[in-house]
Amino acid sequence: MAHLFAYGTLLPGQTRWRFLEPFVLDHGIDDRVDGTLYDTGLGYPAARFGTGGTIIGRIFEFDPARHDEGLVVLDEVEGAVQGLYHRVEVRTANGHAAWAYSYGGGLELDVIEHGSWVRHTNP
Repeated sequence: MAHLFAYGTLLPGQTRWRFLEPFVLDHGIDDRVDGTLYDTGLGYPAARFGTGGTIIGRIFEFDPARHDEGLVVLDEVEGAVQGLYHRVEVRTANGHAAWAYSYGGGLELDVIEHGSWVRHTNP
């Protein structure tokens, strides 16, 4: 799969953008997926996909020459935080099949009703 859907700290201007940026072709395009976005209270969001709500984010195309390397790095980065995230396949509103990181469990979460981490952190 050639795309990644990011909704939180992997977005441009966020704390983990530096981990994604070397592996994608540009700064992505706005998109959304079906799911629920949460605030973990730890400075990063959590997402559960396919829950009927809307998660707002961006879709990124991987640099084909760095795709596999990028997934290894991102799997490590996303799996190293509380709540252990795992990579899943999602379909965006614009029709892209993409990888995304789904919340694994174990934290107290607050729903972000409007579905946007950027809006939530920059009201």
